[in-house]
Amino acid sequence: MTRKQRRLVLIGSSFAVLVLAATLVLVALKDSIVFFNSPTDVMEKRVQAGTRIRLGGLVKPGTLARGENLAVRFEVTDGKSAIAVAYQGILPDLFREGQGVITEGALDPSGVFKADAVLAKHDETYMPKDVADALKKQGHWKDDYEKKK
Repeated sequence: MTRKQRRLVLIGSSFAVLVLAATLVLVALKDSIVFFNSPTDVMEKRVQAGTRIRLGGLVKPGTLARGENLAVRFEVTDGKSAIAVAYQGILPDLFREGQGVITEGALDPSGVFKADAVLAKHDETYMPKDVADALKKQGHWKDDYEKKK
């Protein structure tokens, strides 16, 4: 074999190994690559109890119930399906009924999603109050910001 042929074989072999490694990683992570699953996805996939997932959707209006010791129950919906969620802890400031939310946790055998983390989603026009106040104070505030809220 000439030097050029050996180099081509080495490059080809390296590329094949790289493709194989990437394929194995993607196959192993196929369900984890999605940022979150909607309630309909969870129902259709028939996610097993105890499997950790991220559940995302809107907090269904009228389902928010607060209990003792920071216990909260609500339903997450995507307009087609809804899943009951139980969480114990401090909720984000942006959390409210009708708001987008992502919860991390697992389904229990009764079908209730036991969340250990709740993240409130906001749109691209959201601006924290502290930032808005700082912009007003510095004179960089634009009236457009008020209209976007």
